[in-house]
Amino acid sequence: MDSRRRSVMQPVTDPLANARSGIPVPATIKKPAPNLRLSLAGPALRAPIPAVPGTNPRQSMMRSQNMNPLLQSTSKPNYGRTPLSNSVRRGSIWTGGATMAPPSSSQALKDNRPLRDRPFQAKMRQDVYNYLNESGYEISMPMLTSMQGKDYRAIFDTLVLTLDPCHPLKEGARFEDEFIPTLKTLRYPFAHQLDTKWLAAVASPHSWPYLLGVLHWMVEVCKMRTEYLYSGHPTIQDPAHVPEEFDDPYDHKALAFQYHEETYTLWLDGQDDFVEWNQVMEERYSRRNERVQTELDQQTARLEKARGEYKKLKSTAPNVEELENRCQQLKRDGEKFKVILERHETRRRRLEQNIEDERTELANGGALLENLRTELDRLGETVKSQNLSPEEVIRMNTDRETLTRNLEDLKQKIAETHKAVLSLEINVTNRAAAVEEALDTYTNLLSGLGLYPTPPEPWQDIDLSLELNTASSNPQQLLFGLDIRKVIRPTLGSVAEAKRLERAAFENESVKVNNELDQFTTECKNLDYELCELEKKATNLNEQQLMICETYAAQQEAQVSSAEASRLERDLAHARTAAIANGLGVKSRLQALQFSYKEQIEKVSRLKEDTVRAILKNSQEIAIFKEEVSKHLQELRNFTEVE
Repeated sequence: MDSRRRSVMQPVTDPLANARSGIPVPATIKKPAPNLRLSLAGPALRAPIPAVPGTNPRQSMMRSQNMNPLLQSTSKPNYGRTPLSNSVRRGSIWTGGATMAPPSSSQALKDNRPLRDRPFQAKMRQDVYNYLNESGYEISMPMLTSMQGKDYRAIFDTLVLTLDPCHPLKEGARFEDEFIPTLKTLRYPFAHQLDTKWLAAVASPHSWPYLLGVLHWMVEVCKMRTEYLYSGHPTIQDPAHVPEEFDDPYDHKALAFQYHEETYTLWLDGQDDFVEWNQVMEERYSRRNERVQTELDQQTARLEKARGEYKKLKSTAPNVEELENRCQQLKRDGEKFKVILERHETRRRRLEQNIEDERTELANGGALLENLRTELDRLGETVKSQNLSPEEVIRMNTDRETLTRNLEDLKQKIAETHKAVLSLEINVTNRAAAVEEALDTYTNLLSGLGLYPTPPEPWQDIDLSLELNTASSNPQQLLFGLDIRKVIRPTLGSVAEAKRLERAAFENESVKVNNELDQFTTECKNLDYELCELEKKATNLNEQQLMICETYAAQQEAQVSSAEASRLERDLAHARTAAIANGLGVKSRLQALQFSYKEQIEKVSRLKEDTVRAILKNSQEIAIFKEEVSKHLQELRNFTEVE
């Protein structure tokens, strides 16, 4: 436990080292104070205060789990830091604060960025290039245009360490094994749409837009993180930014954390007396309350002065009862005058409104009359100039009404046609999305079958990939790639036929091997039966030999029996040798394969058990460490409250 704790307790000199992804950007941006460091009370940057005599000069920055998620570590949300010290440490547990819940996997978001749009890709490349050059990472635009796997990993690791310097990047680990887990740890919202097989060919047309989108998202998050750290926002909780007079809760938390940080370091070094830091905090709050106390003294002096004047006026005041009666009478008269004035004012407003309405109506009537006269004169002149009869005028009016109705019908049809066009556009968009998903599925299937990006021989010169171009107005150019009916479908058919032939050959070979195995098994059984018969015969002959030796004790017959027994033993040995040569070899091979399979199963089981035991052991040690830290922090808080 001590070695693991020391591995995460090294001092951090970069003021932006412990920033985290997903942080908000405040409106105002200010230049940060030098020598910033992180906070335990809320993950924020800290500026050190002047050293106090008696404190430990080996103090280092501490980081812990807390309630503020702005800069919380994405790699180690449940771990904290304690300063290094050679003195004896006390046992301590601390449960820490609440962690940020990861986004639910059921709420899978779809990336709505136009990643396949060339102008948008150029903008993303320019943003990544500008940020990396400004941050000191040497890179060229041609490198971003034709990216290689090692260059992509170097940029990816640099951005990850910028967002979380404590992220555990393992040396020698496969990039495919760390790519997706790292993005999920950084809460990349579109990690479920990525495939680790794309990393084999980073610059390929089907994978580069998505991988470039990953780099662009990480660059944007790094910019947001930098802006937030330089913003001077109160949630950063920097003691150097706390004004002399403050009331913000974050300012109180900043000073409280500073006190707990310094005193906790001293307490871990075995000191229980925090007189210096108690005095520092008392002086800081005394400066905060200095102006308030001055204003309070001034207001108190003014209050005393007003009380003296009030007593003086009260001692020389006239008859209060008479003045109160006079005041009541004047109030009643004033209320009567108010009622009268309100009544007359209401009447005046009503009359003015009536007069204004009459004038408006009169003006409207005059204007309407003048318009009608003008229209009548114009129509009369028109009729005189055209020399039309009343019937023709009526017919023209009827035609005009008919044309007006036809025009309204046409407008209604145009509106209906517009609605139909909108509906068709929606259907086209949905169909395009479905086609894109089908192409993604098709590409994934090709990759799973080993046909992408390059098929095996003899189809290595055929590119089976397809790409959709929804921006094309020509239906023939919507799909980029070889002809589906003439090239892709026959190629896939030939591949399937070759796979079927290979499978049939494997099945025939398997049947042949099984038949041979059955024959060998039958021969082994027959040889076993013959061997048993020979053993029985040998046993009977041995019994007869013993009976003859015991009954007659004749040397000649004993020699004959011995010779016969030797001959039978030789026959038995030859029979056993023949049985082993013919059948037991296959059986031994089968048993060896079965033993090897059982050994592999046992090895996997042992590895699983060892992994589970290691996880349980580490979890138990972490829980014990947290409990000890929480216990001693609670004791420190109780001691502080008592003091």
